[in-house]
Amino acid sequence: MGVPVDAATFRAAMARFPGAVTIITTAGGGERRGITATAVCSVTADPPSLLVCLNRATGTCAMVADTGMFNVSLLAGDGGSTAMRFAGAGGVTGEDKFAQGRWLTCERGLPMLADAVVTFCCEVAEQVQAGSHTVMIGRIVGVRLNDGAPLVYEQSRFHRLEPI
Repeated sequence: MGVPVDAATFRAAMARFPGAVTIITTAGGGERRGITATAVCSVTADPPSLLVCLNRATGTCAMVADTGMFNVSLLAGDGGSTAMRFAGAGGVTGEDKFAQGRWLTCERGLPMLADAVVTFCCEVAEQVQAGSHTVMIGRIVGVRLNDGAPLVYEQSRFHRLEPI
């Protein structure tokens, strides 16, 4: 077990970890940015907080760092095309990503997907540099809940989460 792990083996192993599919969004200077992410998890309930891992090469990461705010929208089970769009499929970038879906604006002016299972509105409490990514720890300042089952990603495919 003490052998170094190469990137391909790491990716293959992580593909077996099912992850909730989210869209991380932010806004500033009249622009909106967003990306698809499965690297999201709770940190603590007191104070309520979560973390997201954002690739520093993205405009979303830069804007979150600038504005200190982001939203996390958990996609519903039918949100695969939205996830792909925000992942940059077909070369879609920037504001064009928001052409699909029904978008609302939270009290802080950030975009949130209207039919998301849940949306968290966060203020950046801490940033940690980790390799190619920045881990943003967000203090949750608002939550919007909807009915529905979330979209999950595992083995390079989308799945609908269903009770057993």
